[in-house]
Amino acid sequence: MFLAQKALMNPFSWTRVLLAAALGAATLATSAQEAPAKAAVCTACHGAAGNSTQPLIPGLAGQTSRYLYLQLRDFQEGRRKDPQMSAMAVGLTRDEMRELADYFSRQKPVSLPFKPDPQKAVLGKQKADETLCTMCHLGGFLGQNEIPRVAGQHYDYVVKQLADFKARRRTNDAGTMTSVANTLSDADIENLAHYLAGL
Repeated sequence: MFLAQKALMNPFSWTRVLLAAALGAATLATSAQEAPAKAAVCTACHGAAGNSTQPLIPGLAGQTSRYLYLQLRDFQEGRRKDPQMSAMAVGLTRDEMRELADYFSRQKPVSLPFKPDPQKAVLGKQKADETLCTMCHLGGFLGQNEIPRVAGQHYDYVVKQLADFKARRRTNDAGTMTSVANTLSDADIENLAHYLAGL
């Protein structure tokens, strides 16, 4: 009570109390992190909170923020091409890209209904070990910085991306994925997809 009375008598102190309260409220609001306005457009295809239910559309939930931002930028600037994504990204500002990337990176990925073939998954793990995938994608394939999380990604999406890297239809990387994919057979790609989708 004494401190409150003192603050009332000293306008400067009272201003500091109000400022601290306002900053605290702003921090709580930021930590709650509502979805950016443009996230609704993304979730129309990528699913609620970025958990895609469509096999050829990647899940965004839990993806690394840096990776998501770079992909949006690459779609916008033509380094990565997709009729839908290129059109969606073209009007985004850099700040909007960062907000979307940060938002989806904080969402929790859900398990997919896909049931991997156990034998193919074992062969996929062996191929992943042989090609040293975890050097970039890290243990558990959770990704880091500009390297994507591929654990629990859709089987069909993984197959398509690896095939696209191999055929050089997708080249928006530093050359690493193109080099690795070039060593993979169709069976290797299938096995890797079974392994990764099951993580």
